Order: sequence, then C-alpha cells, then structure tokens
Amino acid sequence: MKKWGKRLGLVFLILFAIVGITRMCATPVTPFGSAIGVINVEGTLWVSDDLVKQIESFRKNSRIRAVVVRINSPGGTVGASQEIYSALQSLGAKKPVVASMGTIAASGGLYVAMGAKKVFADPGTLTGSIGVKMEHVDLGGLLKWAGIGMETVKSGRYKNMASFTKPLTPEETKFFESLMQEIHAQFKEAVSQSRNIPMNKLDTFADGRIFTGARGLALGLVDQLGDFPSAVKAAAAMAGIKGEPELVYGEKEVAWWVKSLFGQAKAASLGPMAFYLYP
Repeated sequence: MKKWGKRLGLVFLILFAIVGITRMCATPVTPFGSAIGVINVEGTLWVSDDLVKQIESFRKNSRIRAVVVRINSPGGTVGASQEIYSALQSLGAKKPVVASMGTIAASGGLYVAMGAKKVFADPGTLTGSIGVKMEHVDLGGLLKWAGIGMETVKSGRYKNMASFTKPLTPEETKFFESLMQEIHAQFKEAVSQSRNIPMNKLDTFADGRIFTGARGLALGLVDQLGDFPSAVKAAAAMAGIKGEPELVYGEKEVAWWVKSLFGQAKAASLGPMAFYLYP
C-alpha cells in the first residue's frame, strides 16, 4: 500500500507539473522592458516642472523602451516650451520618442513636438503658429480713475519697462520687438534642425500662421498622418517591440485646466513673459 501511495503521489505531481507548464505556454508573457511610456502634454504650458520630471522618469526606467508624447496644447511660455523640448531631446538620445498631435499642437505645442524623432498628426490637427509674442496691459488709467497712485524708484532707464502702471514708450516698444525677433529666431532654429528644413524655406511660412496637419505634412513639420494608436505602433516598431506593447502613463495629475490655472498664477507672479502661444 505504501508503495502504491508513493506512485500515486508521483503521478499527481507529474500531472500538476504538466498543467502548470501548459498554462505558462498558453498565457502570453510580456517580456521585460517592452513597455511604451505615454506623456500627455495638455492645455497652456505655463511651467514645465511636472512634465520634465515625467520625461526624466521614463528616461531612467528600464521597462520603458520608447515614449509617445500626446500633444493637445496651443503652446505657452517660451521657457516651458524650450525646457520640455530639451528634455525630450535628451530622452531621444536613449530611446525612440514619437509625437502624436491631437486637436491642436500649435506654437509651443509644435515646439515640444520638435523634440521627437517622428511626428504624427491628424489631417485636421491645428499646428504651426511659429512665432512669439509678449502682451502688455496698461492699467494706469484705471488706477488714476480709482484714485490709486503708484511711484517707482529705479536705477536704469530700462528697469521699469512693461510696468502695468503706464503705456510703453516708442523706445521700449522697439526694444521688445527686437527681443521678440531674437526669441522667434530660436524657435525657427529648433524647427530647422529637428525637421531638417532649410532656413530659407522655413522663412516662407514661419510667420505665425496656423496649418492643418495635412498641410504640416506637406511642409515637412509632420512625418505621417495618423492617430494615437498609429503613433504607438510606430514607437513599438522603432523600439523593436514584438506584439502588443504595454502602455505606461505618467503619474496621474490633477485636471489639465486646474494645473493650467495654478500654473498661470505661478507664472504671472514672475512678471511679463514671452509666449509661444496660439492665438
């Protein structure tokens, strides 16, 4: 009886082993390091801290083989746009980066896309708007009407430019126009280098006008027309991922409009700013 008991136990052990091996073979196993990171760039880009942090996290994560940047943004401050672009370039030196333009990826949104190796857009995506602007609000008349006075003591003639208590002088306007030209040139240089577009050709349309995704393709700003899944598929191919890739999204944040509201308040405290922003 003991001998038969041992034999029966051995049979059950072999059966359990066969069932286990069969299940392992039947269940698709996701290979280590076959995930694609997804970063959502949404709303007005007032500050870049959170997005740069996400990009750096994906750069260091060995599970992430490629990254898709989903853009639904009209742009934002010059500094935020440039920092996100630079972070994506750094990421692209290590892993494939693909940009997927949604409803709008204009001005600073386009600048961000230039940090990707390949750019997708829908035919009706609004993009372009390669330009820069700075807005000045003069509340001097309102303050005077309200009986509120304000005096400023300064050490240089340009120190109090763009103060909300007075209009710009012709000299100050000329200074800011020169500054905008310099920052506009930085935008064009990024587009020219990223998309390999000669500057003389770029100058024919880098005047602030907006385009559809289809027109962006013809101009060389976009590589291919396609939706988000198309961009994911391309990123997987570029990374050598076989089968359906796992999508890993950046850390869950508050709603984009809440983030934009607080970002605007934070940025506004810094004073007058230059914008890569449509309109």
